[in-house]
Amino acid sequence: MGLLEGKNALIFGLANDKSIAWGITQAFKREGANIGISYAGEVLERRVKPLAEQVECKWVEECDVTSDEAIAAVVEKATKHFGKIDILVHSVAFAGRDELSRPFHETSREGFKNALEISAFSLVALTHAFLPIMNPGASVMCLTYFGSVKVVPFYNVMGVAKAALEASTRYLAYDLGPQKIRVNAISAGPIRTLAAAGVGGFRDMYKHFADIAPMRENVTIEDVGNSAVFLASDMSTHITGEILYVDSGFNTVGVQISEKDVKGE
Repeated sequence: MGLLEGKNALIFGLANDKSIAWGITQAFKREGANIGISYAGEVLERRVKPLAEQVECKWVEECDVTSDEAIAAVVEKATKHFGKIDILVHSVAFAGRDELSRPFHETSREGFKNALEISAFSLVALTHAFLPIMNPGASVMCLTYFGSVKVVPFYNVMGVAKAALEASTRYLAYDLGPQKIRVNAISAGPIRTLAAAGVGGFRDMYKHFADIAPMRENVTIEDVGNSAVFLASDMSTHITGEILYVDSGFNTVGVQISEKDVKGE
């Protein structure tokens, strides 16, 4: 029997088979969850529908997270299909390519607002909207990155948005704690996703990460999926408001210089 047997899980933000959300979806399926998938925009529909079929997902819905009306409509559809939900996964982020390839001080007002609304406020909006149909003991989780607490070149406004996302995680955890609903974030190491492709210098950063991280390895969407299973399961009943790092230990390293560069001194 799987760790998530009988639990209803909604996953927002699936884009393709390289998505962290796909790693989570596959892990949830393996552990017995009933899965619902939401994606952003018609462009992604042709990629997402075949993936949904692979995990026998019968509930696949588009959702514009910048629209309260669209979110309310998705909640209504989820209520009809699932009744109640036990797991809500927020894997939603966006910043314009220009904002991720030039100095942070050149961030546009509109670009800042878009990044914060889509990448951070959407967690608040989705959690609020789905709260009436969440079972006691439900688990809400989102995806963040180290650029929220330390400077990562070209991550720029997305780092600011992730910082807001992590703060929102803590405040939501406080709000929902009395209902025995927990809210956590997973901070994953760099992964070659559609979102990462828009960050300037990502390829060099990806290689640097494996050289510096204590485990000398990049992380995979499967690694994140397994950690998400833990946070979604009853094994994490009293863990809330936390940022779980799944990054081969990279966040613990102070001086980022590879071992081979300091040997022999």
